[in-house]
Amino acid sequence: MAKPRYKSDRKSNRRPSSKPARGQRSHEVEKVDKATADRPARKAPPPRRIHSGPRLPEVTGLILESPPTDDYAVLDSGNGEKLERYGPLIIRRPEGQAIWSPQLDPAAWSKADAEFTGDTDEEGQGRWRFPKKPLPETWPLEFDGIAFFGRFTSFRHTGVFPEQAAHWHALQNAIRNAKIGRPVRVLNLFGYTGLASLVAARAGAEVTHVDASKKAIIWARENQELAGLQDKTIRWICDDAVKFCAREERRNQTYDIILLDPPAYGRGPKGEVWQLFEHLPHMLDLVRALQSDRPLMTVLTAYAIRASHFALHEIMQEVFAGIDGRIESGELVLRHQDSQRTLSTSMFSRFVSADCEL
Repeated sequence: MAKPRYKSDRKSNRRPSSKPARGQRSHEVEKVDKATADRPARKAPPPRRIHSGPRLPEVTGLILESPPTDDYAVLDSGNGEKLERYGPLIIRRPEGQAIWSPQLDPAAWSKADAEFTGDTDEEGQGRWRFPKKPLPETWPLEFDGIAFFGRFTSFRHTGVFPEQAAHWHALQNAIRNAKIGRPVRVLNLFGYTGLASLVAARAGAEVTHVDASKKAIIWARENQELAGLQDKTIRWICDDAVKFCAREERRNQTYDIILLDPPAYGRGPKGEVWQLFEHLPHMLDLVRALQSDRPLMTVLTAYAIRASHFALHEIMQEVFAGIDGRIESGELVLRHQDSQRTLSTSMFSRFVSADCEL
């Protein structure tokens, strides 16, 4: 599945105050000062930093599979589409990687409660059609006991990427098994609707969630309330991820787990352009600087890019050189409910420290 991004309001001109108060209420969104709002569009990335140290032990070609559950399953795919079950609803959507033929007959596909039509480009506007009866914009779903809202968006997405469940389980285990003598600090960059943040917070972590879309932040807070996790420590920050990380480095802030789920392309509140191949190296330099003295894990996921997972793997090797741990890279896949067919959705690379238990 391609990663969704809002067009006009994907980024917001809000940022955290320079010294966020400890113990801030978890549902508050920190504001951006006027100086940040007036900054010009993002300039070319600065020169790369040199990370010295030996190449880390590695695993490539790792396949992380998310099997069907009661709340989600791929029923079929083919001819550029996929048929999915989200809770009680059957949804039909475009899927460019499904270049094979469907296995189910047309009658099964005709049972869809919702079908996405119109522009199928990643940033293209489209619309939903409801063949049986009108449906509300949102409906409740659940992951491992955490309730959240699905939503019919104009970008063909539903607010959840089920293949990420493999990362969420690893994240939860890393937090619960951590032996660092304090709560684990998690930074979720490009956090979207907040499921990873909720998983981490429920497991006991102190979470900082960053996304430049005000709509996504509002949706994430709605998910927090629906899940009944209002008492958990989550800082919801509406800001540009690169600028936020640069400020955190200047403040000498560090994190034990960092998640990055960037778009292939995006725009900031003042016209800043994000191009993954151009800006990811600088972003990872900042992420390296934000590693705590006992880092646990950093996970990078990429959607809809023309590259092999080896591209992510090699830059992660470069950035994390010299830190005690390993680099694991591969693909996230979804297995169909009633067949052995699998659908690859994205590629990933992650640093896992020697002390991290997944």
